[in-house]
Amino acid sequence: MSNTGFPDDELRQEQEFIDGLYAHVDALRGDTEASVTDALAQGNTPMQARLERDILVAERSGLLAALNAVDGSLCFGRIDLTSGTTHHIGRIGLRTDDAERTPILIDWRADVARPFYLATGHTPMGLRRRRHIGTEGRRVTDLHDEILDLGDQERTGHEDPTGDAVLLAALNSARTGRMSDIVQTIQAEQDEIIRAPHRGVLVVEGGPGTGKTAVALHRAAYLLYEHRELLAKRAVLIVGPNPAFLGYIGEVLPSLGETGVLLATVGELFPGVKATATDSRAAAAVKGRAAMADVLADVVRDWQALPDPVIAIEHDREVLMLDDGLVKVAREKTRAARLPHNVAREHFEGHILNTLTDMVAERIGTDPFDGTNLLDPSDITQIRDELAENPEVWAAIDQLWPRLTPQRLVADFLADPVGYLPDEDAAAIRRPVTRGWTTADVPLLDEAAELLGVDERLARARAERERETQVAYAQGVLDVSYASRTYEFDDKDEEDSEVLSAHDIIDAERFAERQEEDDHRSAAERAAADRTWAFGHIIVDEAQELSPMAWRLLMRRSPTRSMTLVGDPAQTAEAAGVGSWRDILEPYVQDRWEHTRLGVNYRTPAEIMELAAAVVRAEDPGFEPPSSVRSTGVRPWVRATDDLPGAVAEAVKELTPAEGRLAVIAPRHLHRRLAARLDGVTAGAEPDLTRTVVLLDPRQSKGLEFDSVLVVEPALYGTSDLYVALTRATQRLGVLHTGRLPKALAGTS
Repeated sequence: MSNTGFPDDELRQEQEFIDGLYAHVDALRGDTEASVTDALAQGNTPMQARLERDILVAERSGLLAALNAVDGSLCFGRIDLTSGTTHHIGRIGLRTDDAERTPILIDWRADVARPFYLATGHTPMGLRRRRHIGTEGRRVTDLHDEILDLGDQERTGHEDPTGDAVLLAALNSARTGRMSDIVQTIQAEQDEIIRAPHRGVLVVEGGPGTGKTAVALHRAAYLLYEHRELLAKRAVLIVGPNPAFLGYIGEVLPSLGETGVLLATVGELFPGVKATATDSRAAAAVKGRAAMADVLADVVRDWQALPDPVIAIEHDREVLMLDDGLVKVAREKTRAARLPHNVAREHFEGHILNTLTDMVAERIGTDPFDGTNLLDPSDITQIRDELAENPEVWAAIDQLWPRLTPQRLVADFLADPVGYLPDEDAAAIRRPVTRGWTTADVPLLDEAAELLGVDERLARARAERERETQVAYAQGVLDVSYASRTYEFDDKDEEDSEVLSAHDIIDAERFAERQEEDDHRSAAERAAADRTWAFGHIIVDEAQELSPMAWRLLMRRSPTRSMTLVGDPAQTAEAAGVGSWRDILEPYVQDRWEHTRLGVNYRTPAEIMELAAAVVRAEDPGFEPPSSVRSTGVRPWVRATDDLPGAVAEAVKELTPAEGRLAVIAPRHLHRRLAARLDGVTAGAEPDLTRTVVLLDPRQSKGLEFDSVLVVEPALYGTSDLYVALTRATQRLGVLHTGRLPKALAGTS
């Protein structure tokens, strides 16, 4: 295979290429930093130019991120075509700086690079040889060649007879607590999904270890490469199950040169709110039901009140009586417009003012002899204007049709849901929100925002106040500038004092406008702050866990229904999880979605997968897990103990790898006891996955992988949670219990 101790011609040639590549990269890094700085300095540009600037910044920022993230592993492969052409393949594409712009390194997403992933001896796709290049830093360490043209007799001494050495090396390597990209080892079935057309909904189903998360992330990178202009403008949203998972995957896309992506949990998708509290399983299930949309609509309607029985308004030494009959007419007319509550309020105000105006006009303008009205239109207008200045009128309107925020609506509902839900469900969700919002609350807030809408009059008034503040600030800056200039030229002659100052060329309003226009936020940053943002593409990991209400939120963020959904119904654990792809998608796209399945388990050794599959088969005898590509020869163990914390501490010593990571997966209520016996491990905090030993509950472990895993008290898990916990290990698995075992594990002690 490789001969790194004694570099031969092949190694020497590759090293020379790498040396030249990084000489180009080092120069490019400085040029790219300068181009980003120059682009960001452009203010007050037309909209099209600003869009082009934003795309340039996204591309260049992504390039910088990639250069910084993968320095030393930029190039990982080479393809030699039967035509004699050779291409080096890398994480990003690079060209020469001359007029010809000759490719130096081919981006893994380019069509010309595709044979690197798909070519076989049976279908060589024009390749003579495929080479994997191993590096440490900027030094070439090994080469692995696959001969695809079987008639070619040339040999390099680096041939890999099976073609699996690079894949197996990656699978067996120590974990770091951060997901790595898989561009060097993308398999054919994965490549098909990564490059699938981006319009419409694509469902990627796969069991544990099939690489579905990695495929989804690389699909995001591919779409950003193929549809740069669209997605740089609209951004890509990636939704993960928890913050630990987002931290775990957070370095993958930057290493591939992509920064136009927003990573978030459902609990982070309502600007200004971050879910920090937790719900009971029952509460989450109730809040997640699709019927909650109708419940919240009823709550909003109940805020549109009637007098009980009348509201008395003093006006011009008279008392005007608003009874429920008059208000009901105004309310029904307003509702007939079918506008969101806050938007409709302007209509309600108009109806109430008209009703009161008619009352006053009838009292003061009616001829007592023939009943005719003596007021002309200008009189009626004056009466209405006077009523509109009466605070008691507005107090009545506020009582009958108050302006509401989503936070107020949902908080008040959760504090007292009785009457809207069956008693058992109301009891499950009833709580004050002073302790914080939960993940299941966020879709309710989003639904409330849709039902309420935004009163644009208030938004305009707020914007005007903000603008006045900015102008005042700008004026202050200019005044300081003018005062400084005046002081500077007090002792100089008249000619010198004619030097222009900021005051001479710009006024405060224009200065404020320039600051306002100079928005350097990326599309992803702007999207994070805008609840109504429409993303160019959305990727959802662990999609089977999302509730119907969470899907309503996400579908609002994707009006084009351009989505990639990743998950495994067999791993559904959340009580509110939909689980069925058809149940998720039919309300939104009917049958217009595609389904594909990944069937190969790259993470979990066959010995561990056999044990995990037995757990599911105890409930579903027909269950077929993904097939593992490797066997380690190390069987998982199951042990009973009377001293759980002590046994966990001993097992951690036994299972902790010399390099890599160990996860202790245990029910949450045991964490404090266990952490007390584990050095450097804390309970309750968000886990730091880069530490050698981490303590998780089953839900926190979703989507993650570790070299070794210790599962504690498996009888306390549901089937799905236990299946997830047992399939996190890439090398070794141990199980500790104090009492009974699940039936599937009982024979393994």
